[in-house]
Amino acid sequence: MKITIITATYNNEDTIEETIKSVASQSYSNIEYIIIDGKSEDKTLEIIERNNNKFKIVSEKDDGIYDALNKGIIHATGDIIGFLHADDIYANNTVIEEVVEKFAQQNTDAVYSDLHYVSKTDITKIIRDWQSGEFNYSKLKKGWMPPHPTLFVKTEIYKQFGNFNTNYKIAADYDLMMRFFGKHKITISYLAKVTIKMRVGGQSNKNIKNILLKMKEDLKVIRTNEIGGFLTLVRKNTSKISQFFK
Repeated sequence: MKITIITATYNNEDTIEETIKSVASQSYSNIEYIIIDGKSEDKTLEIIERNNNKFKIVSEKDDGIYDALNKGIIHATGDIIGFLHADDIYANNTVIEEVVEKFAQQNTDAVYSDLHYVSKTDITKIIRDWQSGEFNYSKLKKGWMPPHPTLFVKTEIYKQFGNFNTNYKIAADYDLMMRFFGKHKITISYLAKVTIKMRVGGQSNKNIKNILLKMKEDLKVIRTNEIGGFLTLVRKNTSKISQFFK
């Protein structure tokens, strides 16, 4: 199977090279790598070009990360699509190989796994250990979701059920997963291992304004996809507390 990996970037000169090298180091050979750059104003594009090893680059203004990821999906020609953000790396060089193997073994529509939030300055320092656990539909009403950066989905699912809804500024990834998992009930398999190291400092928790916006959008996602109500939102947020103490 051909795997498309999409990275959306804007002014990530400090981390983009490490992300690119993480993809390049993968043991699986049939990878299409697409970088969507939002017209970076620092040295990001220069670094991308310097490390270009036959991957696709699109550099143009966009309307935020979800718009950029949608552009990547449109350009994708792989059987499966995954995302690696511009300040993230794979936990080891066999991640894609193991993901493909899981797809083949389970004949599934999607595969997700575990994630480590790590320090911005020291990626060996784990801040938060997100162990997803096995999926079942009843967990959705309890606020369960897997870490989106670990999610790989067959391209045909995007064609059937749509891409990111850019009306959501922070929660479009949550909406996409709840639409796929809850509303359309695609088949899902869990790869019980850490596959992504993600640096802390995402947009959703950047300030109080963003936290409140995320909660508002999350509740809309929950109600729109008919997976619960306000209690689901509460449980979604409180369930993360234990991840800081593992």
